[in-house]
Amino acid sequence: MNEPYDAIVVGARCAGSPVAMLLARRGHRVLVVDRAALPADTVSTHYLQQYGLARLQAWGLLDEVLATGATPITRVTISYDDAVIAGFADPIDGITATLAPRRTALDPVLLRAAEAAGAEVRLGATLRDLVVEDGVVRGVRLQTADGELVEERARVVVGADGARSRVAEAVGAGAYDVVEPACFIYYSYWHGVPDTGFHSRIGLNQQQVGLWPTNDDRTLVAVMRTRDRYAEFRRDVEKNFHEVIEQVVPDLAEQVRAGEQAERFTGIRYPDNYYRVSAGPGWALVGDAGYHKDPFTGKGISDAFVHAELLADRIAEGLAGRPMGDALAEYTKVRDAETQGAYRFTTMISDLDLSPELQGLFRAVSDNEPATRQFLSMVGGGISGEEFFAPANIGKIVAAA
Repeated sequence: MNEPYDAIVVGARCAGSPVAMLLARRGHRVLVVDRAALPADTVSTHYLQQYGLARLQAWGLLDEVLATGATPITRVTISYDDAVIAGFADPIDGITATLAPRRTALDPVLLRAAEAAGAEVRLGATLRDLVVEDGVVRGVRLQTADGELVEERARVVVGADGARSRVAEAVGAGAYDVVEPACFIYYSYWHGVPDTGFHSRIGLNQQQVGLWPTNDDRTLVAVMRTRDRYAEFRRDVEKNFHEVIEQVVPDLAEQVRAGEQAERFTGIRYPDNYYRVSAGPGWALVGDAGYHKDPFTGKGISDAFVHAELLADRIAEGLAGRPMGDALAEYTKVRDAETQGAYRFTTMISDLDLSPELQGLFRAVSDNEPATRQFLSMVGGGISGEEFFAPANIGKIVAAA
């Protein structure tokens, strides 16, 4: 039997590769596997908030991601009907821009970093089952790209394999704090659209349009509608896509029409918003495998980075002698506590139907430059939702209006 690993990470994208990298940098023996033959694209609108870029900077990877050619974004426009919040957040850990690198650019940087740190990488390897003894996960059973079945053992197995996590399914990880999704999204990429920064506009009739620059001089253009209109939308995606743009962002619609669509449309009906039980005897979940919310606020990848670092720190403590169960339990406790505000805000706003109180707050913020910077700092991860929505702070903003 092969010598056991300290950790086996299932999934080698935005959550899995950083966990593997950070553990390997500490000298631990790590195996990271993925069923895909990376690099490969995946369904994602791939926006990175400032706090996510701050993690890349701390890991020494930001320059390499910038070198892929993704366009830095230094102006953000978020609007609801006639309330327009435009500007940019104050620097967060020295980060003065956001970024939307394509996953074919970002994911290879993360995986190369894990491998360079000493992690063993196996691509095209599919998880078939977990090795469980006396109720404790002891390893994995994999099917390699050539069909061979192999067993590998480890002190801890990490599921970083997305919302439909096979690891979560195998351990029976239950979901909690579940909120049904409200919308669907279609997106594609355009050449020839001028760079006007990041736009997220909510219009009447619960419709949203997003535009932001990415790699190769392309602009991601996305539209969102409520799920009850999904079947109707699919009957003529191109017509309905442009109809939403005309209705929500008429000032940008002509630029999109004048540009050239570079790729096919991609559609997503989101899974539920949820937390999963994310740790147990010999296992843990990270990224969308353990915590998922509507991508409307663009926090998915950045949260994956933050939680990958949090989990790697706790696993390292367990490998150094702290009871692993205690370390993993602390990981989930901290993750849940630090994300509650953002989770509530995301599920509150992502149905595209703001309450009168929230509409009034948007209008108050839009007329107040300090409040705009503060709001965008909350979105960018510089302050918490609890801090922004504190009654005293909201009262100050509304009074100033």
